[in-house]
Amino acid sequence: MSKKHIDTAADFDKGYEDNEIGLKGIVYFGVGLLLLIVLTFGLMWAFLGTMKDYATETAGPANPLKLSDKERLPAEPRLQSAPGFGVDTTKGRVSLELTAPQSEYWELLKEWKEQWAKGETDPKTGTVISLPIDEAKTKFLAGPIKAKSGPDAEKMYKESRMFISDSGAGRTASETQR
Repeated sequence: MSKKHIDTAADFDKGYEDNEIGLKGIVYFGVGLLLLIVLTFGLMWAFLGTMKDYATETAGPANPLKLSDKERLPAEPRLQSAPGFGVDTTKGRVSLELTAPQSEYWELLKEWKEQWAKGETDPKTGTVISLPIDEAKTKFLAGPIKAKSGPDAEKMYKESRMFISDSGAGRTASETQR
């Protein structure tokens, strides 16, 4: 026999090949992988803390054009996370879940009648937004009425009633509204 084939790992007396698994190498690999995962997690945790600190240090003033959470929502009606049937009034949200179908109109009518009777002011600045109708009439009639009169006003009135038609070939205002 040749010396080349004497040293074999295979045992020819057995009908199968011995499986020589180095358990020590697998355990070392598992422990090393676990340590690498823990080390990476710790480094990322420290990096996250550093980034949060940096964000708080460099944060500027709030953007005045930034939308609030409610403004960022899509237009009504929303299919998901809808608040249910209700009306937003100046006093807050009124739930109309187990009421008549017309109750939304009734609630808004109450709100409108209150605004017509008492007027409305801006809650932040206190500026008058709308006046009651009677008070607005008296305030308007108390001062001089700012209406233009004379030939210039008459000319402007006539020009405002003219419109472009097919008879002028679309170039000049030739027809008068009736």
